[in-house]
Amino acid sequence: MPVPRSATTDAYIRLTEVFPSLAVTELGPTDPAPTGPGWVSAAELAAGGTALDTFLTWDDEQVQRDYDQRARPDVTASFGLHRYAWPACLLITVPWFLHRRVPRLPVTHVSYDRTAPGLALGRMAVRPTTGFACLPGDPAAALPDARVLPDEEALRAEVRDAVAEHLEPVLAGFGPRMRRRGRALWGMATDEIVESLWYIAGLLGEEERAMRELELLLPGSTKPYAGSAAFRVLTGPNGEPMPTRDRVSCCMFYTLRPEDTCATCPRTCDRDRVTKLVAAAS
Repeated sequence: MPVPRSATTDAYIRLTEVFPSLAVTELGPTDPAPTGPGWVSAAELAAGGTALDTFLTWDDEQVQRDYDQRARPDVTASFGLHRYAWPACLLITVPWFLHRRVPRLPVTHVSYDRTAPGLALGRMAVRPTTGFACLPGDPAAALPDARVLPDEEALRAEVRDAVAEHLEPVLAGFGPRMRRRGRALWGMATDEIVESLWYIAGLLGEEERAMRELELLLPGSTKPYAGSAAFRVLTGPNGEPMPTRDRVSCCMFYTLRPEDTCATCPRTCDRDRVTKLVAAAS
């Protein structure tokens, strides 16, 4: 597929450089969306039909293969939504974090293939043709599809709106399978925004800046999102600071391994969090 240059191209290139597990390709206005084995459009996931059934089959088979048991259908759907939303949020948050540019990507403009060989998270194809927002002074502000916003807070609001525009129909598609509604779904969206960018920022060597930016982006009072970035710092065994956060939603992994909760799970006490963080660092 061709890779035309846009206001977000450099951000996606940088994302792939530090995180080669995910490949992002930009489509031009007339390029057909990719199809074939493994590919699904975000619009198809949002529709909640047979395409979503096929998508979730991958999660069902993965759980059986890795844990020698079947997950409940709602747990499988929760895993599937996480595995789509985590990289999908990066399509919007990484250009904002790196270049202060916020693309609009409705579900009709994104396709995903998580079966590509050699790519742990797969590949995404995006069509950035609905314009983008930026700040005054950005060289890209001269482009015909640019919308210049007055300040950082206006741009943060644009990030929240752009992610919500993309995720809302996807949440509607997955929600009935997950037995979650309303606040529970938007709590999951909050977690995907925060944890995906936090992780990538760590690879970029900018974890502390990302934590500050995400606290401003999601302070806890920005509907439809539920909860805040919720960062805090623990003390490691040698007195070192160990950043963590409290998830708004539950990833449901405990249903497979009750003794093994996530390091950011509200179920995990701080002592166990430190143990998990030390083990991950080593």
